[in-house]
This record gives sequence, C-alpha cells and structure tokens, in this order.
Amino acid sequence: MSLPFPTGPSSSSASIENGALGSPLGRAASLMVTFLAVLWAVELVNLATGRELARAGGIRPRDPESLIDVATSPFLHGSLEHLASNALPLFSLGFIAALTGLKRFLLMTLTIIVVSGVGVWLFSPENSISVGASGIVFGYFGYLLMRGLVDRRPVDIVVSLGVALAFGYVMWNSIGFGATGISWQGHVCGFIGGMVAALLFRERRPRPQPGDHERIEPQTP
Repeated sequence: MSLPFPTGPSSSSASIENGALGSPLGRAASLMVTFLAVLWAVELVNLATGRELARAGGIRPRDPESLIDVATSPFLHGSLEHLASNALPLFSLGFIAALTGLKRFLLMTLTIIVVSGVGVWLFSPENSISVGASGIVFGYFGYLLMRGLVDRRPVDIVVSLGVALAFGYVMWNSIGFGATGISWQGHVCGFIGGMVAALLFRERRPRPQPGDHERIEPQTP
C-alpha cells in the first residue's frame, strides 16, 4: 500500500515564506504599522489644534479626574520631533514583541500602559502634563529582556541578548533622571510594567508527568 507524502511546503510554512499578511511576520508588521499610523494621525490633529489634544489628554499628577488620561496620553506627543524619536524603537521593539501572538501582545501592551500611566500620575511633579509613547517603548524593552528569563526558550534568550546589546545603552541614557521636560517616571514605570507583563503572560508549558520518560511506544511492521 502506498502512502501519500507532501511534495511541497505545508500551507502554514508557505504562508510564512511567501510573505503573507496572515503569517506571524505579516500580522506583527501590520499591527505596528497601524499603531504608528494612528499616532501620526493623532499628532497631525494635535498640531492643527495648537496642542489642545495634548493639554486635554495628558496626565496631570494626583488629579483624580486625570486618571482617565492614563489611556489617552500614550497616543499624544508634545511635538513632531517627540513622536519621531519614539517611532523607530516603538516599531522595532513592538514588532519583535508581537511575533509571539496578537492576544499576548495586546494584553502586554495594556499592562504597560496602565503601570506606566499610574506611575506618572503618582510620582510626576505638580503642575506638569505628561504625554508620549516612550513609556510603551521602555515597556517593550523590559518585556523582551524579561521574556528570555521567564519563557527560557533558546530563541527568546537570544532575542533578549540582542535587545540588550542593541538598545541597552540608548535606553539607559534616555531615562532622563533630573532632566527638564523628560518624564523619567513614565520611562521607569513603563520598564517595570514590561517586566510585570512578561511574568503575567509567560508561556506556560505542561509539567512532565511521572513516568513519561519510561513510556514504550508500540511499533508496527
């Protein structure tokens, strides 16, 4: 009796190789391009209104009515240069983080936004308004560093090392301790939020059952 064997690549591997948008690479790239397009569209409206959006949607520390701004502030920026400085690391780190799945990525991003925003609301100085996606950038950085430690897959460990080597020095010098006009609180809390998200949404593997290594599989001629 003859058995059919595939003569070409499987549909799943083919979708990855031919650059389909439904592949993990395609979904991650499409997601981050959409995110950046939204940020630039909001920034153009913000610019046209004389920064009114940033003033209305920025986080005001310890103001109870400004807690809602935790959700809006990452989409607002103080200038075109501010958004441009966030765009490249946001796309690069976000793209890598999104490769492991849409649901996990969205939950991780939401965690970073909440932790970073609440940190800004609690610890930023009075009479300040904080906006920008840099808290998310630092969150993705922290997430990718921690993911290698908690998932412990060889590829995640290599990615963590690559991210540390590529972005570590830049991130450290961008925290902005003591600098005027830079929310180091958002950066630090975003980084913490990313590490928390890596722990919360780590890839859980089934524990091996006793005797699994002793199983004997029957063989058929």
